Amino acid sequence: MKVVVIEDEKITADDLIENLLAVRPSYTVVKLLTSVAEACAYFKQQPEIDIIFSDIQLGDGISFDIFKELSIITPIVFCTAYNAYALEAFKANGIDYILKPFSQAEIKKAVEKFELLTYKNGVSINKLLNYLSDKPLKTNNMSLLVYQKDMIIPIDTNDIAIVQLVHGTVKLVLFNGDVYTTAQSLDDIEKLNLPFFFRANRQFLLHRKIIKDAHQYLNRKLLVRLNIPFDEQIFISKEKTPAFLAWLMSAY
Repeated sequence: MKVVVIEDEKITADDLIENLLAVRPSYTVVKLLTSVAEACAYFKQQPEIDIIFSDIQLGDGISFDIFKELSIITPIVFCTAYNAYALEAFKANGIDYILKPFSQAEIKKAVEKFELLTYKNGVSINKLLNYLSDKPLKTNNMSLLVYQKDMIIPIDTNDIAIVQLVHGTVKLVLFNGDVYTTAQSLDDIEKLNLPFFFRANRQFLLHRKIIKDAHQYLNRKLLVRLNIPFDEQIFISKEKTPAFLAWLMSAY
């Protein structure tokens, strides 16, 4: 694997490279970049890189400026002394976020996550990101049954935006605003492994299409914003955040 490191502190860069090569001797660090300007000039050449390890605060700016200016789809592990940038890191192709001083175990965990995302189902992460940007979500034909008076109505799961548990009752909130109740439990619906649905917490299953963005909240939780009208706030716990972000990236 070809690796680029973006870090302006030599001691930190040397430590990162040493620990990375200790856990993955087969990896090759092809370039060490020390500034936003140097990184922009380098990536404009479109080098073939598999993964980037990047500090956030550099001498001439923050590394997010690099990824905003250039179209870079290479997965990035951000390494920084500050956790305030976590959400923005994941918006910039970040697959993991390591706080300094980092350990060899943390680097190994980040590498393993990268390899899992890269080789899952034989699809490279770069191909996956390209696919997500170019293709609409696929559909399926599964339905859930709802009961309304003496009628049994099949609801196509492609029409469901949110599955919500309210005081023991499971509600299906559709994209068109209609709401139905179902006799199935939230756990039972989750076990169906429906495409594009994520179990946000004990109350909600969310469809990928309704996710507008997410914001860092108290205690490192994420507050999810939706692109449909919905009165309740939906949170992702810090424990579920990595799985949620991986799901956002891999739902296709």
